[in-house]
Amino acid sequence: SARLSAKVNQLPLYQYIKQLASVSSINLPMPYANVINGGSHAEGKPAIQEFMIVPTGARSFREATQIVCEVYQTLKGVLKRKYGSRTVMVGDEGGFAPHIAEIYEVMAVLEEALQESGHKKKVQYALDAAASEFYQQHNNMYRLEREMTPDQLIDFYAQLVKDYPIISLEDPFDQDDFASFTRLREVLNKQQKAKLQIVADDLTVTNTIRIKRAVDENAANCLLLKVNQIGTLTEAIAAAKLALRSKWKVMVSHRSGETEDPFIADLAVGLGCGQIKLGAPCRGERIVKYNQLLRIEEQLGKQARFG
Repeated sequence: SARLSAKVNQLPLYQYIKQLASVSSINLPMPYANVINGGSHAEGKPAIQEFMIVPTGARSFREATQIVCEVYQTLKGVLKRKYGSRTVMVGDEGGFAPHIAEIYEVMAVLEEALQESGHKKKVQYALDAAASEFYQQHNNMYRLEREMTPDQLIDFYAQLVKDYPIISLEDPFDQDDFASFTRLREVLNKQQKAKLQIVADDLTVTNTIRIKRAVDENAANCLLLKVNQIGTLTEAIAAAKLALRSKWKVMVSHRSGETEDPFIADLAVGLGCGQIKLGAPCRGERIVKYNQLLRIEEQLGKQARFG
């Protein structure tokens, strides 16, 4: 119905969403591209579900897309050379699924690909741990590379973000482990990493009641927004506005079982939230979002603002 209303009002979809959400300015979002798949998207190895590259040095969505594509293709070559051609099979979100168990080994491979592609200075990392998938309820432990207590996992993340330029960490703990989210934020504050994005997806499921609790407990500082998780565009906009009012950031996201509908591209621009999870530049249902954002940037011309 949003598409129909946009047509009736003779507006591009992103402009209609901007009006609906009463957003003052629109901008093209920074892409978070999932280039290595693990967890439930790739038979469990590595345990962390998504290793994303974020082209923070890009000045336009076009340049960001070019960087993502070049790093992705270079990564393919690095994986083939190091581990053989079977490691470049793709996972649910278009990223490679090399079945490397060690997190630090995955990060080293990504570093090599960045170096080789010439984009080392323009790219940072984001991770989606999807920790509910490796949480063991019976003993309150997390099975990452070995069994870890919540506090040991906090220490692991704190060290990882010291060792690599990671700017965003999604669902680092089980969806009901609010206390560990809060403790991680406290540890990061002490490390002068208060700005590091802790993204709530499974924790909040785009639900305003859970978002309010996460805000009250200082459990995260960014909402992952999935329209079909809450059901309607109106509810999704309400969730986004609640997060923004609470001084959180918002990241629009695809789903692992995605369709070829580019709606989320218009949503990210219309909300002006500045961030979108798109998957890798591979598979039609992911590419269609990149293409729509490139078209929007072209339409906006000199008015296009990025990131």
